[in-house]
Amino acid sequence: MRNVGTVVRGIRTPIIKENDNLEDIVIESLMRAKEEEGFEFRDKDVVAITEAVVGISEGNYVTVDDIGVDLLEKYPEKEVGLVFPILSRNRFSMILKAVARAMNKITILLSFPADEVGNGILDEEKLLNSKFNLSSMISEKEYMENFKDFKHPFTGINMVEFYKELVNSENCEVEFVFSNNPLDILKYTNNVLNCDIHTRLHTKKLLKDNNANVYGLYEVMNKPVNGSGCNPTYGLLGSNKSTEERLKLFPKTGDILVNNIQKKLKDKTGKTIEVMVYGDGAFKDPVGHIWELADPVVSPAYTKGLEGTPNEIKLKYVSDNKFADLKGDELKEAIKKEIRNKESNLVGKMITQGTTPRRLTDLIGSLCDLTSGSGDKGTPVVFIQGYFDNYANE
Repeated sequence: MRNVGTVVRGIRTPIIKENDNLEDIVIESLMRAKEEEGFEFRDKDVVAITEAVVGISEGNYVTVDDIGVDLLEKYPEKEVGLVFPILSRNRFSMILKAVARAMNKITILLSFPADEVGNGILDEEKLLNSKFNLSSMISEKEYMENFKDFKHPFTGINMVEFYKELVNSENCEVEFVFSNNPLDILKYTNNVLNCDIHTRLHTKKLLKDNNANVYGLYEVMNKPVNGSGCNPTYGLLGSNKSTEERLKLFPKTGDILVNNIQKKLKDKTGKTIEVMVYGDGAFKDPVGHIWELADPVVSPAYTKGLEGTPNEIKLKYVSDNKFADLKGDELKEAIKKEIRNKESNLVGKMITQGTTPRRLTDLIGSLCDLTSGSGDKGTPVVFIQGYFDNYANE
């Protein structure tokens, strides 16, 4: 039996720039790491590449003015309501700048007490002791009277103030309203841009059914403007700030990339290695209560071997119940046999109780995001071995 299970390595690469050959960089970096660390490639290893360097190498950028051109086609009246934008300088401030530059008036409907990914917008204790509740609609004036002193515990910023200053700096009028009902925006305007991520289709349908002129962020920059970048599937979703005038979009050629890398690695190593592109991991911070997933999906592209969900039994359950009277080598061999003979689909079975019912790409992508981080580690490639091993593997 192997004495080591899953091993995760962050792989350093050169700094990746626009139009670099990412396929070659990933493979060459893996080969250098292999020589340095002395590992051997195996079937079912996983190579994961962060979406940031995929988008960079694609040159998939748009400018604030590009976005403005697209918005003016959709809202020629130069007036729009934004529903459920997240509170993020990296993820949304540049989009808001583009909206403000193109429009004369914006109404921003913010959810409370936090945005979709968990960024707080007001003091929850104050909310509990106020006349408002989660079903209330709170005006900007009421927010300023009751909650304006709120600062985000990690950034020290009040994002209402930040967004207001940003919009005003583009000579655009802005009004805030706080509500968890997206239809409340229709009390202010019929032109709506729904900015939520994971509930976007539901929100758009609800607004459309109530006769709004509504588009989602995924429908902005889903085609090129004046030769700009675009993302046909996700539009501005998954984008983030590059400079004060430019955004990097979520990757659009990931499927080609992962399959080409898999083929080249097979030619070099003789092994079938799975490859994926990953973005934000799907986990929640227990202190700040921020749900990390600001990208529309954890993995926008992956090879076929990463489809599906884990099919695992819970060792603790088996040991405590079926083999409660066994110990030592007898217990070890009984559990190995149980694993080898497990059914091909264990969904709903008691023997899986306590395992994590999530997709493989979400689990592995979260592991990769925690490994590479978002700062200065310099490891945009993650190499995983043994992820698909189990206790029965020799």
